[in-house]
Amino acid sequence: MLFCIPGFVLLALWISMANLQQGAPEEKEKAAALKDLLSRIDLDELMKKDEPALDFPLTLEGFGYSFNEKGQLRDIKTGEPFVFNCREDLHRWNQKRYEALGEVITQYVYGLLENECHLQKIMIPDDATEEEPRSFIFMSEDALTNPDKLLILIQGSGAVRAGQWARRLIINEDLDSGTQIPYIKKAVDDGYGVIVLNPNENYIEVEKTKEQPEPSSDSTDEPAEKRERKDESLKETKKRCDVYEKYRNPQKEKETEQICIKDNSSPEEHVIYVWDHFISKANAKYIFFVAHSYGGLAFLEVLLQREVEVKSRVSAVALTDSVHNVWHQEAGKSVLDWLQKHCCNWVSSAEPLDTPVESMLPDCPRVSAGTERHELTSWKSFHSIFKFFSKALEAPNAEARSTPTVTTRSSNRIKHEDF
Repeated sequence: MLFCIPGFVLLALWISMANLQQGAPEEKEKAAALKDLLSRIDLDELMKKDEPALDFPLTLEGFGYSFNEKGQLRDIKTGEPFVFNCREDLHRWNQKRYEALGEVITQYVYGLLENECHLQKIMIPDDATEEEPRSFIFMSEDALTNPDKLLILIQGSGAVRAGQWARRLIINEDLDSGTQIPYIKKAVDDGYGVIVLNPNENYIEVEKTKEQPEPSSDSTDEPAEKRERKDESLKETKKRCDVYEKYRNPQKEKETEQICIKDNSSPEEHVIYVWDHFISKANAKYIFFVAHSYGGLAFLEVLLQREVEVKSRVSAVALTDSVHNVWHQEAGKSVLDWLQKHCCNWVSSAEPLDTPVESMLPDCPRVSAGTERHELTSWKSFHSIFKFFSKALEAPNAEARSTPTVTTRSSNRIKHEDF
């Protein structure tokens, strides 16, 4: 007869048995009894009971949710907000469910970018073969032809994809605070072309092919009896590891390997690629960036790698709680001077919106985003950022800004002084 007991009890039994095996003879007898008990536990049934199948819907409706007229994710039947702990005491399963919902929401946002914001999906790199993995960005129809203004949007790192600031906000707050859609609509209304970057789409995952185990190299100097004992010991160790792994990860997912996307294998590489192949070729006289969190670091990398071009084309950069570091990224005096004049970083702070905030680093000015929540900084500073762009357009040197020029890569980075 097979028993089925809770997982935490099973774990306690294993620990007890391990302790008993190292004690006196009577304790070893107890360990033998525990081992016999464990051998009669139906581990497969236990795992099924502890964790439901990791098989999730592919649509919002399948999850039982939809976005209401305010852009809030709500339960279709009850109207209640999203609940993370759908199954009590099953954190791993709940987390997998949350991630699966996040993937569905990513596709939903892509749909909004195309259908509601009327952006075009552009595949990159443009020279990839059919067999090679590709990524994509979104652009307004006039992104490269608009002679006046162009807005570039860069999110932070992690699971967020094109059009998103924070998945957590989309799920728990609303679409306005968690997506870039308000920025896109405002920019289009104000006559900007728009390019939405996708810096976290760096690779595809494919199932890993199983490697054939290499035959063991038996040492001719080792006695056969000793080899047999060693083999038995290895088998026993593997058996224990397999049992532990089955308990830790009962629904073992397929092993995968990553295939990087050419010229887009990191956020920094992606932003540089888009600069070289799209932004630098745009007709816009005034180019503006909004970069959140790690997006600020990626922008600074473009500035360092394409210094002459960026400084001659970009009018203003709005950072939101950027994690760039001018020391670690080795920015010199010419870059620091430019950042002081053309950038502003809205940081998480308890101070009122736009209140100056001191910085230990000699880079761009920092002001409060009016919130202490990192993920909310882009939304809370929304109106202030567009005012910042308007002031940049009104600056005395704005009218003197030159039209697009072509520069060579070799002369792109200015030699700067140490500070």
